Amino acid sequence: MERLERILQASHEATRQFIAKEGPKILQLVGKTRETFRRGGKLLIFGNGGSAADAQHLAAELVNRFRREREPLPALALTTDTSILTAVANDYSFDLVFVKQIEALGRPGDIALGISTSGRSPNVVKALKRAREMGLYTVGLTGGRGGDLPEVCDLLLAVPSTETPRIQEGHLLFIHIFAELVEETFSAP
Repeated sequence: MERLERILQASHEATRQFIAKEGPKILQLVGKTRETFRRGGKLLIFGNGGSAADAQHLAAELVNRFRREREPLPALALTTDTSILTAVANDYSFDLVFVKQIEALGRPGDIALGISTSGRSPNVVKALKRAREMGLYTVGLTGGRGGDLPEVCDLLLAVPSTETPRIQEGHLLFIHIFAELVEETFSAP
C-alpha cells in the first residue's frame, strides 16, 4: 500500500504542476482550436506507441462526443492507417510516416498536434517541422524540457516530469480537459 500511495502522490503532483504551469496555454489552444474548427479547418494528431493511442483517443472524443451531444468535430489521428504507415516506412523511412500524411492532408490554418513523451521522436519532430513550413499551427505535447519540440512548435505543452508514466498521465488529463472545453462551444442547446 505504501508503494501505491507513493505512485499516486507522484502522479497527482505531476498533473497538478502541469495544469498550474501550462493551464493558460491549454486555454489558448482551446480558443485556437475552436477558431480553426469554425473556419472549416481540422486537427491532425500523431505520436508513437502510447502517444499513438493518445492521438486516437483525442480524435475519437472530438469526432464522436466527449460529454455532450454535438456535431462531429474534424480531428484525425495519423496513426491508424497501417497501409499508409507501412508503405511510407518501407518505401522511404519510418521518420516520414507522419510527414507524408501532413503533406497530403494538412492545409494552412489547420492544427498539427504532435505527441512525444521525450520530445525527441524523429518522425514527430519532422512532421511538426514540415507542418510549420506549410502554414499549419504546430503544437507539441511532451514532458520534461520538451526535447527537440520547442524548435518546431508554435505552442509547447510539457508535463514537468522525466518519468514516462507521469508524463502520459498528464497527457491523458490534457486530452480530457481539452475535449471537454472544445466541445462546450459546439454542443447542442
